[in-house]
Amino acid sequence: MFFEENSMKTTVTTSMFFSILTQKKTSLALLVFALLIGGVSVQAAGVLNTSSGGYLVCVNSKTKVVTHPGTTSCPKGSDKLILGAQGAAGVDGLAGAAGIAGKDGLNGKDGKTLWNGVEDPESTLGAPGDMFINSVTKTLFGPKNLDGSWPAGVSMVGPAGATGATGATGATGATGATGATGATGATGATGATGATGATGATGATGASGVAAPIVTGANCIGTKCTYKIGDTGPGGGIIFFVDYNDQYPGFNYLEAAPQSCESASKTWSSANTDVTAARGWAARAVGAGQANTAAIKAVFTADDSTNNAAYFATSCSAGGKSDWFLGSLGEMKLMYDNLLGVGGFVESLYWSSTEYATNYAWAQYFYDGTQTTNFKNYTAYVRPVRAF
Repeated sequence: MFFEENSMKTTVTTSMFFSILTQKKTSLALLVFALLIGGVSVQAAGVLNTSSGGYLVCVNSKTKVVTHPGTTSCPKGSDKLILGAQGAAGVDGLAGAAGIAGKDGLNGKDGKTLWNGVEDPESTLGAPGDMFINSVTKTLFGPKNLDGSWPAGVSMVGPAGATGATGATGATGATGATGATGATGATGATGATGATGATGATGATGASGVAAPIVTGANCIGTKCTYKIGDTGPGGGIIFFVDYNDQYPGFNYLEAAPQSCESASKTWSSANTDVTAARGWAARAVGAGQANTAAIKAVFTADDSTNNAAYFATSCSAGGKSDWFLGSLGEMKLMYDNLLGVGGFVESLYWSSTEYATNYAWAQYFYDGTQTTNFKNYTAYVRPVRAF
């Protein structure tokens, strides 16, 4: 550092600078000190005036005003101060001690993972809180326990829904071919001879009489059998209908076969084939069972008593009778209504001979009296019927 006064150039050392502080005005010393400390800023604003790279600063001895002339000399009456170029950077100081470690942050929330596979999860799979789905058995496991084990699975399959409503009746099938002509019936008995007319005028010839059938049995009186509901019938079964009003010309009684002639597991038929003669309102009526049974057997000619309810019914030979058949829907309803509590029936479903559609047939419930349709390949109970 150089300090020059009245053209006399003097080298100013650091120790000499502090001596100047005691001789010069405090404001000038403070200015020089500020220039030394802020060398970078002075260098940026000052003018390079000498070949040695110093900076010229002029201080008015009276006003103490500091100027930066653009020349190498100061105005008359001013003290001249030359600042040397900034020295080289000093050696880096020792690194300070490490600061105190900051406080640990809060733990993040555990993630949850949903796994899936075709087998139940092993303990090595997943982390606590995870879930697992067995895609084959539709079973849900989880959340996984903290000890690494999986809890017992829960089925995701809900209960079976209610049975859907019965579909609409299908279109009526084409009329089947005309059956073969039946055998000629037996000749009727000859009527009784008419009474002889009175003497005199010849009496008119009496009309031919009709011979009354002769029937024997414990419940028969003369030529007329008088069974009532609940009696044991000629076939060893139970009477469940009496035609008191003579509504049915072909029979007076309907008899349910004995329990020994009942089957617990028979399909209605072996295939889903139309039996149009056993379908519709007329085929549900009381008195239609025998015709329905014949129609079923005519369609399923290859079936037998093992896979066809109608064939099983006609195979019954209870009481030595061979005229057993599968009752119509109306006849099975009468059997349920009139034999409640007797006959050894099971509170289950019994087939009728009435068809509902190609795939369905009617059946009678023996636990609440309702009637329903079921697939023909469904197995149900069979209790044969005979009419006489």
